[in-house]
Amino acid sequence: MSEAFNSNEAPEPVGLYPHSRKVGNLLFLSGVGPREKGTKKIPGVELSEKGEIISYDIATQCHSVFRNVRLILEASGSSWDKLVDVTVFLTNMKDDFPIYNKIYAEYFQDNQPCRTTVEISSLPTPIAIELKCIATI
Repeated sequence: MSEAFNSNEAPEPVGLYPHSRKVGNLLFLSGVGPREKGTKKIPGVELSEKGEIISYDIATQCHSVFRNVRLILEASGSSWDKLVDVTVFLTNMKDDFPIYNKIYAEYFQDNQPCRTTVEISSLPTPIAIELKCIATI
């Protein structure tokens, strides 16, 4: 038996899926990006008229995605300190990993979940980072 959750504070999912799903005492988050709620605005991203990325600030996106994860965790009955596994998708490992890794260390100083970071060629929206997380409840 499972239960789906959606946060009223986090950005709306871009497809037909919940923000998270509880199974037993585990909470599985759908992929979370840095978008802002109620808009398609992506903090730190400048887009062309055609919607192509002109420039982006990975640090701004990291702070935003971590904020969105926290909002979803709290709306789902969990919290940041209960994260047990984080998968991070970056679109530019060479340039973005050092900055992301530094910011990640700031956010996960006390709780250190397992982590996997992979480079992918693109994400469904013009973002440079997405997190897939598992937490306990």
